[in-house]
Amino acid sequence: MAEIDEDRADALFHALADRTRRDILRRVLAGEHSVSALAEKYDMSFAAVQKHVAVLEKSGLLTKRRDGRQQLATGDVAAVRSVSSMLSEIEQIWRGRVSRIDDLLAADDTEKP
Repeated sequence: MAEIDEDRADALFHALADRTRRDILRRVLAGEHSVSALAEKYDMSFAAVQKHVAVLEKSGLLTKRRDGRQQLATGDVAAVRSVSSMLSEIEQIWRGRVSRIDDLLAADDTEKP
């Protein structure tokens, strides 16, 4: 991966590393929510929820827009797909290694007397 892709991956996985942020992402992928409505669900300050939203926004997993006094957050499906694509790429590497190990074990079995 190119360095810019690695930086993007770092930001995406950092954002997804937190349980609250994953929950916020699930909610905004299901539909647009105001940051105030998101904050009501959590046992933390509004400012703390804003910080979680900011991390998700910085990673590109959600976008915010203003509607009057409200900040509305929406999940970015394309960004979630990019995470899935990155994980699929890693899985293919892993599966290739497992396959090579299987081949080595099978070859070892055929060489035994």
